[in-house]
Amino acid sequence: MERHKDIRVTGLDSSVATVAPEGGEVKANGFAWRQPQDVPGWADLFLPPAGSKEEDERFAELYAQLPHLWQNLMADGHVEQTVLVVPSLSLDAEELQKLKGVRHYEERLLFLLILLSLPKTRVIFVTSEPIHPHIVDYYLQLLPGIPFSHARRRLEMFATHDSSNKSLSRKILERPALMRRIRKAIGDSKNTHLTVFNVTQAEKQLSVALGIPLLGPDPKHLHHGSKSGSRKLFRQAGVPMPEGFEDLKSADDIFDCTLELWKKIPGLKKVVIKINEGFSGEGNAIMPLDCLDGVTDEKQAREILAREIPLRARYQAPGMNWNGFLAKFVEMEGIVEEFLEGDPKESPSVQLRITPLGESQLISTHDQKLGGPDGQVFIGCSFPARPTYRAALHKAGSAIGEVLAKTGVIGRLSIDFLAIPNGDDWDMFAVEINLRKGGTTHPFRTLQFLTGGRYNPETGTFQSGTAIPKFYFASDNLEDEKYKGLLPQDLIDIVTYTGLHYNSSSNTGVVFHMIGALSEFGKIGVTCVGDSPEEAEELYQRTLETLDWAAQSSEWIV
Repeated sequence: MERHKDIRVTGLDSSVATVAPEGGEVKANGFAWRQPQDVPGWADLFLPPAGSKEEDERFAELYAQLPHLWQNLMADGHVEQTVLVVPSLSLDAEELQKLKGVRHYEERLLFLLILLSLPKTRVIFVTSEPIHPHIVDYYLQLLPGIPFSHARRRLEMFATHDSSNKSLSRKILERPALMRRIRKAIGDSKNTHLTVFNVTQAEKQLSVALGIPLLGPDPKHLHHGSKSGSRKLFRQAGVPMPEGFEDLKSADDIFDCTLELWKKIPGLKKVVIKINEGFSGEGNAIMPLDCLDGVTDEKQAREILAREIPLRARYQAPGMNWNGFLAKFVEMEGIVEEFLEGDPKESPSVQLRITPLGESQLISTHDQKLGGPDGQVFIGCSFPARPTYRAALHKAGSAIGEVLAKTGVIGRLSIDFLAIPNGDDWDMFAVEINLRKGGTTHPFRTLQFLTGGRYNPETGTFQSGTAIPKFYFASDNLEDEKYKGLLPQDLIDIVTYTGLHYNSSSNTGVVFHMIGALSEFGKIGVTCVGDSPEEAEELYQRTLETLDWAAQSSEWIV
């Protein structure tokens, strides 16, 4: 007969649990935990089945700790805390593979090393592949007011050594030994939480497996961040949005709703077809409606749309076709809405934080730089958004944030808009909610990291610790074939030699991210901080010129 044994369950609490034979049931902290029979090596890791009542109950218990945790952390900067950072891009794998150097996007969350400026804070950072030590040192040397050695000993890094296209959270969950190491690193630390890039069921499972609360939206609220869910929230908040239809499931839905928009909006030139879970604009397709010029019969118009949309829709993702797009659309559902015309037409966004106490807080505003075939793909951003419509962004963002807070959503999010000139004013239309850290999160947090300043919602500006307003231009997509082969240490030598490195005295200069993608993909991200929008743009141009020069010179080599 198999004997039971007693072990202490690290990460849940200090209670003793009894381990049952493989596949049996365990009692721990008042919950029944079933051990998976098909995963070897999990005998002492208590994981309830994914999606089970036990998992929901345990997650809810952990999630309920967040208000108390938040109050502790806001009360005193010297409170002990441990933050587990898992920068998992838990998004559609096929869509992610369209992003060049996507595995290095995990490095964008290295801005969270700012937390090490708090002397009693520990950070545990997990990635798919090990991050080059020079990259880690690059960030730690930027920490204001903290000795490098002090910060370094409070940072622990783990890697799965798995470059597959699975999400990082899934990779961790598949590695019992790594899970044990992470749990040992967490130990009995107080005020511990998990932070991620975006939340899915995998992050919920990881929270339960590690016994620490997840600081982010509960997966049951994720529908609010889909294209269809966003439109419903905008309607509820009373915020204008493009005319359109949501919760579409098929090609016939696309054809029918396009026809309805054409009938409803005289002179409509284009529609946008969007997959619910598309991101960075690459789940969008633009359909011009000139094929309906001169058509008056609705039945004929419907027949034309059914024939022409599969042939003429323009996809923002490279290499996409109708069959591939429709398969994703049917899988994830989506929307069709009017393509808003305007010259100029701006794409601002507002960033919010909804605290575990249910408070919706304005964090920042940005103007997004979009590219791609029809200006739908996110390229970069400038901070802050134009003053001419900044107040309107605040008002609309606050209205949407209040509705989201009432639903129980927690975490950082951004809301994308389109701004169309209307005489001396601008018309604002909400287009999407992103319930995750996005392309505007890491540059703004980098600015906080560097300056110790804060955003003032009343003025819409950011003031550094010296009360000087700061501006930046940031991009994840600085890319050129000739940059390939440059190593992380090469980049550091280049910026040091040319004086492009961020200057902590003036709080201006350039900070790089996604440095690991440079050698293989010739791609890197930048945040260019200046004392004016013009200076930030000039720094970006200088960065381009410097990298172009360095790729063809050896003068900078030490």
